Amino acid sequence: MADRLKALIFDCDGVLADTERDGHRIAFNQAFAEKGYAIEWDGALYKELLRIGGGKERMKHFFEQTSWPCGIGDRDALIKALHNRKTALYTQIIESGQLPLRPGVARLVDEAIAAGVKLAVCSTSNERSVNAVVERLLGPRRTANFDVILAGDVVSKKKPDPEIYTLVLDRLHLKPTECVVVEDNRNGLLAAKGAGVCCVVTTNEYTQDEHLAEADLVVSELGDPPNVQVDLATIRRIVEKRGGRRS
Repeated sequence: MADRLKALIFDCDGVLADTERDGHRIAFNQAFAEKGYAIEWDGALYKELLRIGGGKERMKHFFEQTSWPCGIGDRDALIKALHNRKTALYTQIIESGQLPLRPGVARLVDEAIAAGVKLAVCSTSNERSVNAVVERLLGPRRTANFDVILAGDVVSKKKPDPEIYTLVLDRLHLKPTECVVVEDNRNGLLAAKGAGVCCVVTTNEYTQDEHLAEADLVVSELGDPPNVQVDLATIRRIVEKRGGRRS
């Protein structure tokens, strides 16, 4: 017997909004400039850096592959300070209203609320950043309907490790076969699949060329009328199809 859809789980960056190009990347560059570092991550470089999960890990990887700023004794302290400042700058961008939700996000969230499907966000981005996106862009009414929001260093291993999705299943008290994850990249897809959860991938300019063959569905966006690509009925069919294969 097929399982029934009980929860819809969203990644944050690149899924709820196109936050990477005009949000995180800009904030990283502003933080570097404030420190007087002649560093600017352009779109092509940032696309490569996105293969590294987590902003602190991304900066550490970059410095190790290029060179660390001169005169730095405590590298961990530098990474922490840069990331804290970057987060503050990013939050200002979000709160200014410069970045809208991606098409179809609000519609799909509303469909889930109306149907009594649980909602969650799972992101290993900074907790303050994630909460800013959810609360500012989705608004208080929709935010109040999210059962779980996991963000920041809540897990010891970041995507593509499945730890964050295993944790959300535990928090929701649900089986993997009762949930669907919406992701935007290969790392997130592998994390979802590693936890045994079906995954819809909604691509963006940074991820459209990634290998996404393991996904249950790949679309360019969730879409709003008249260009809806994914609705709750589509999500339910994914769960039912998987249940039929298992049985």
